Amino acid sequence: MSAEITTADFDAIISGSDKPVLVDFWASWCGPCRALGPIVEQIGDEMADRLAVYKCNVDDEGALAQRFGIMSIPTLILFKNGEAVHTMVGSMPKAELVAEIEAHI
Repeated sequence: MSAEITTADFDAIISGSDKPVLVDFWASWCGPCRALGPIVEQIGDEMADRLAVYKCNVDDEGALAQRFGIMSIPTLILFKNGEAVHTMVGSMPKAELVAEIEAHI
């Protein structure tokens, strides 16, 4: 299961994680976000030993969306060692998402 990440705890979580962190930038009104959400949850459960997964509601955390230049959602950003290493925009099938993540962790 993924936890919510906020502007207040973002830097501590990203820089303090001992494994890569996937952040799902989403909003409740976004249809593709709602479609992708359960897939991201599954991946978070299945890869929990190698990947931490968080969700960031762009309506609640506009400063984070602005910081990372989020123009459309869903956007997923993969962080390693505190740095953004890969960005994925839009909904995609689970196999494709897993392949993208695997290629960068």
